[in-house]
Amino acid sequence: MLYITKGAVVTTLILLRHGESMWNKKNLFTGWVDVPLSEKGIQEALGAGHRLCQLPIDIVYCSTLVRSIMTAMLAMAVRPDGKTPVIMHEKGKLNRWGEIYSEAALKGMIPVYCASELNERMYGKLQGLNKRETMDAYGEEQVKLWRRSFRTRPPSGESLEMTTKRTIPYFEKEILPKIQENKNVLISAHGNSLRACVKYIENLSDDEVVTLEIATGDPIVYEWLQGKFIKPKRRI
Repeated sequence: MLYITKGAVVTTLILLRHGESMWNKKNLFTGWVDVPLSEKGIQEALGAGHRLCQLPIDIVYCSTLVRSIMTAMLAMAVRPDGKTPVIMHEKGKLNRWGEIYSEAALKGMIPVYCASELNERMYGKLQGLNKRETMDAYGEEQVKLWRRSFRTRPPSGESLEMTTKRTIPYFEKEILPKIQENKNVLISAHGNSLRACVKYIENLSDDEVVTLEIATGDPIVYEWLQGKFIKPKRRI
C-alpha cells in the first residue's frame, strides 16, 4: 500500500521508541533486561498507534525485548484497517507449526520481524542499578561519560559505537531493501538502536548522535522519495 504526493510514489519509514517501561519509571538502567511497559507506557504505545493510524504500514520490525514488541502490537491494535500483526518466527517449531493456510488471513496480516540487532544498548554491570544512586557513587561526569559518549563503554557493556555496528548493518541488509521495494516500514525499538538508525538516515556525526534525544512513544516519520530519505515538515 502506497500513498502519492505530487504525483510521486512515496514510501514511509516510521521510527518509534517503546513506551515507558516499568524500569524507566523506577529510573533503573535497563539495557537487555527484559521488562514490560508501565501503565503509562501502554498508553504511550496506544497513543502512538492513533497518531499513525492514517499512515500505511506493510512490515514491522522490533527488537527481541518485550517492551519493544508490546509497543508495536499495541500501536498496531488500534489501526482502522483491521489487519493483524503476526510475529514471523524464522526458526524452530513456531516456524513450522505457525504456518497460515488461509489466503484471506494472509492478506489480512502484517508481518512482524524481531531482531536482537535492534535491541537496546547493553549496559553491562549498570543494569538494574538506580541512575541517581549510580551518579552518587561514581560521580555525574563518569555516568554521563558511560551514557552519552560515543566510544566509552559502561563496565562490561556496549558503547553507542558498538550498538551502531550491529544496528546499522541490519538496517542496510534487512530493512532498507524493503523500503526500496516501496514497502512502508515501522521500526519499534529503543533509544540507542534508534539513534543508530537516525545516524545512518541523516548522516549524523559521532558528536551529533550522542546529543540526539528520542522521546518514548513519539513517532519519527521519514519519506523515501527518489532514492533518499526526507523528513516531512508536517508532524503527525
